[in-house]
Amino acid sequence: MAHGHPTLSSHGFCIGHVVPEAQVGGPIALVRDGDTISVDAVKNTIELHVSAEELEKRRSQWAAPPLKVSQGTLFKYIKTVTDASHGCITDA
Repeated sequence: MAHGHPTLSSHGFCIGHVVPEAQVGGPIALVRDGDTISVDAVKNTIELHVSAEELEKRRSQWAAPPLKVSQGTLFKYIKTVTDASHGCITDA
């Protein structure tokens, strides 16, 4: 640990999910603080415990957050990247 810089770490079960889903209005965009989510590592599932009606209400109120960049290589990446199963494809 460098002087004056705290070390960030996690303990126990951790989940990492990196995809543009929230930016494009996918299910992750509709999750709110306080929602209950169940993770089953054996069945390989994640379940959001929110009713279909509530999710539809949230979807109707959702608006995409602004992009953090508007030009350059990072902008090209943001505009073309898809989920991990398709990879980061920057050429059509």
